[in-house]
Amino acid sequence: MDRQLKKKFWNKQRIFLFGGGGALVLLVLWSFVFADKRSKLNVEKDKITISPVTKGSFDEYIAVTAVVHPLKTIRLDAIEGGYVARKFLEGGSMVKRGDSILALENQRLMMDFVNRETEMYRLINELQNTRLRLKQDRFALEKTLSDLDYQVDQAKDLYERNNKLWKDKVVAEQEYLKTKREYERLTRQREIEIKSQEYQLDNAQTQIVQLEGTIARTQRNLSLMKDNLANLVVRAPVDGQLSSINVEVGTSIQAGENIGQIDDLDGFKMRAEVDEHYISRVFAGLKASFEFNGKANEMEITKVYPEVKNGRFEVDMNFVKAAPEGIRRGQSSPVRLELGKSSEALLLPAGGFFSDTGGNWVYVVEKGGKRAIKRKISLGRKNPVYFEVLEGLNEGDQVITSSYENFGEKEVLEF
Repeated sequence: MDRQLKKKFWNKQRIFLFGGGGALVLLVLWSFVFADKRSKLNVEKDKITISPVTKGSFDEYIAVTAVVHPLKTIRLDAIEGGYVARKFLEGGSMVKRGDSILALENQRLMMDFVNRETEMYRLINELQNTRLRLKQDRFALEKTLSDLDYQVDQAKDLYERNNKLWKDKVVAEQEYLKTKREYERLTRQREIEIKSQEYQLDNAQTQIVQLEGTIARTQRNLSLMKDNLANLVVRAPVDGQLSSINVEVGTSIQAGENIGQIDDLDGFKMRAEVDEHYISRVFAGLKASFEFNGKANEMEITKVYPEVKNGRFEVDMNFVKAAPEGIRRGQSSPVRLELGKSSEALLLPAGGFFSDTGGNWVYVVEKGGKRAIKRKISLGRKNPVYFEVLEGLNEGDQVITSSYENFGEKEVLEF
């Protein structure tokens, strides 16, 4: 007689089903609890730049482009206005002090000089006539006084004779009084004539002094006008090179207008434009250097121009020693401008990452080199080659220093 067998609950099918379900649950739990949920991005390692963090001497400097200028430049300004009648030299010519550069013409100035000269000649003639008249008046005074003296002497003799005769009662009193009055009249007339002539002489002398003063002033004015006429020829004030001449024949220029410049070739300096960000840190005395023909040349800032144009200001730098041979006006060269002393620091090479992160974070490559992790950092000073690392990185760390533009906000980069 057959016996019915009970089926087992844990058969192969159920074991496989429950085992697979449990494994799936465990996998889901692990993915929620233990898996890396950070955003990732796959990148090609050969298209990025990875740089090591090193420890060394940090030199705080900036790189600027400087242009060679003459140590001294003399502006050529027109002292008098006019139009250019002749041009003797062109830009680039070597000149000696006193060499003629331009000849100007100014008809108004010429007419003023001629009129003033004519006026001076008129005053000289008037002075000569006044002096001649003074001499003539002196001769006339002497002649008049001589005649009066003769008449006074005659009247005096007649008066004195009649006075005796009147006392002796030889002549009448009327005759005596008549000769007395005549003598007194002539005496007073002589005194009046002397005073009148003295007044005329004093007046003539005053006129002479005034005319002499006027002539002296006119002569000084003429001398100044002659100098002004001489200034119509523009001459080189110093030896040097006429680096520019900004007018042509026929050009009308105003008094005081700049027409060119002369470079003193006894020495050179360099002038650079610096970003206004550094204006509080740049001052006279700072050191600088640049290479020319394979040799380093030391310089020092001698002048800082305070005016800021288009976000930049200018500085002049003189060579500590003689300017290098072969240097020429207008040459440009990169210059290293020191802003502070060297100091030991952690150094991170500069790169495009800074414009994307502001120096607040970077991607640091993990050991093994398979991925890079986003890490917060703090940077300090900067020069054209390195950043100073304040915190967040250690010596030997490998950091992606190229641009992060294509990485978005991913926290992990996988290579």
